[in-house]
Formats: sequence, C-alpha cells, structure tokens
Amino acid sequence: MMMTSTQISSNNKPCVLLVDDHSEILDFLADDLHEQYNVFTAYDGKEALSRLADEAIQLIISDIMMPVMDGYALCEAIKSNVEYCHIPVILLTAKNTLQSKILGLEFGADAYVEKPFSPQYLQVQIANLLANRNKIREYFASSPLVHIKTMAHSRADELFLEKLDNLIQMKLDNPNLDVEHLAELMCMSRPTLYRKIKAISDLTPNELINIARLKKAAELLAEGCFKIYEIAEMVGYSSQTHFGRNFHKQFGMSPSEYIDVLKK
Repeated sequence: MMMTSTQISSNNKPCVLLVDDHSEILDFLADDLHEQYNVFTAYDGKEALSRLADEAIQLIISDIMMPVMDGYALCEAIKSNVEYCHIPVILLTAKNTLQSKILGLEFGADAYVEKPFSPQYLQVQIANLLANRNKIREYFASSPLVHIKTMAHSRADELFLEKLDNLIQMKLDNPNLDVEHLAELMCMSRPTLYRKIKAISDLTPNELINIARLKKAAELLAEGCFKIYEIAEMVGYSSQTHFGRNFHKQFGMSPSEYIDVLKK
C-alpha cells in the first residue's frame, strides 16, 4: 500500500522506497511492508532518484537488473550524493555469485538479499539497519565526548559532517547561530540542510548546534583550565544557569558532577 505525503504526516512510520521493474514484485513487497513502513515505489533507478527529491526516504530496497538505470548505478548515485548518501540501500537480485555481491558492496550497498528470499528475512534486515542507525544517533547525542563523525555511514557523509562541525565550532561563541547562518556558511538551501541533518542525526539543525555547544563545553571542562561560567560564555550561553540546565538535560549530569566523574 503506497502512501501520500499528506497521509504520512499523520504517522511516524519510517519511509521505505521499493525499486523494481516488475509490478508484481513491487505489489508483493508493498503489501508485506505497509503495516510497519510508509511505502513508496519506483520502476527503475531514474524514477527512484526523482522520488528521493520529493520524499524523506529512510531506506531503499532495489532490484539490480532494471532498464534505464540499474540497481548498481542507483546505489552509486545515492552514495555519491551528499543529500542522499546516508540512506541505507538493500540490493535484491537473482544473481548469487560472489562477484555480484562484491560488486554491490563496492557500489555502497548496505545489505545484499538473494532472490528468492524470505519476507521475514528481509523484514529483519530492514529493522536491523534502521535500529543500528538509531543506536548510533542516541550514542552520539548522549555521550559528551563522542564526535559527530560517528554518525557517518559513507565517506560523503563523513566529509559533510566534518565541514558542518568545523563551521559550527568557528561560530560557537555566537548565541545567535542558527540554521539560517549555518545554511549560508554551508552554501546550501535551508530546506536541503535541514533535511540532510534531520536524516543523519534525527535532530533539527538548532538541536545539533546546541549539542555541539554542550560537547565543546564538556571538552573544555575535561581540560580543567576554565571556570564553568567562563565555559558557558565561550560556547554561546549568556547564562550559566541555562547552560547548566541544558547540560544536565543532554548528558544526565550537571557540569560540576561531570567534573567530579572525570576526577575519578
């Protein structure tokens, strides 16, 4: 069952894109997945890329042998595009040779499922890929000294996050730093930057900026060279109380408690 954008706004199911030139396979997969996921479909790689431009897709399941643009070319296009490279790709194929599997992985596929396949096996693959990414996001957000690049799943993602973090760090003492400033610095449109950050981290740009402030504060607290009120100002907080409240909310301890933990 395929969903419209209006219908999707009323639920929180992950959005999955199915790509295959056989309508019966698309119908079979869509029927099997629609209870757990919002399902979109495309008949070839070119149509799939058009879908990505219109919808916030979180995972792609694609056949390899297709006209116009096959699964390998689609996977390569996705993994080399900074807007989409974070999206996990599962390749489906009747080819069960080792060489075809190696080729799929070389093009950036995250998983490889042979036809005929068990629907239950495919469901587990999808769930595991999405769950693992959520665990990484949670680990990044809750751990004071974990770098933003831990959320990267491709070289393109890593370069994007590194550039983003460097720009945030340069402007960290500016309390007015927001998505508008960040989009301008990244030379990206505001909607594109928002969607990319949200897709990788499940955070809004402003939430990510705030976490960057708090992580830098944790780094400065660990160095032990500054007072808490000085660090609060250095990372863009005008109030030590506000800083302390946000630090505790993010990491489960106050700045002074964090310093005590570091001393143990």
